[in-house]
Amino acid sequence: MNTMTSEQRYSANPSWFVRAEQWLDNKEKGAWIAAMVLGFIFFWPVGLALLMYMIWSKRMFSGKSCARRTSSIMTASRNTGNAAFDAYKADTLRRLEEEQGNFEAFLERLREAKDKAEFDQFMDDRASRNDTKADA
Repeated sequence: MNTMTSEQRYSANPSWFVRAEQWLDNKEKGAWIAAMVLGFIFFWPVGLALLMYMIWSKRMFSGKSCARRTSSIMTASRNTGNAAFDAYKADTLRRLEEEQGNFEAFLERLREAKDKAEFDQFMDDRASRNDTKADA
């Protein structure tokens, strides 16, 4: 199978579209987003076309931030070869996951208590309104 880089593919007298695409690629994702926004401002089908092209060509979800996120996940799960350190890392990650679960359970109990207090307040207000209407 013949694999060509974008420079090899477009080197022979590139069209204006290819030159614009290469220029935007050199300026990174911010230039693509700016071009899309300007397209929406001046003529909305151009902005929509750029958005669809960015999604289709995977330019929207590629870049340094996505690569950094993927590499950090891979680094965390990779073994170092040092058994003592790997055991320490696994234990630390297990404790952090347990602590995260405990914290999420705490937040859930807090939300439930707040909801109950708000509901009790509503019921008290409603009962006091009904009492004043019955007295009148």
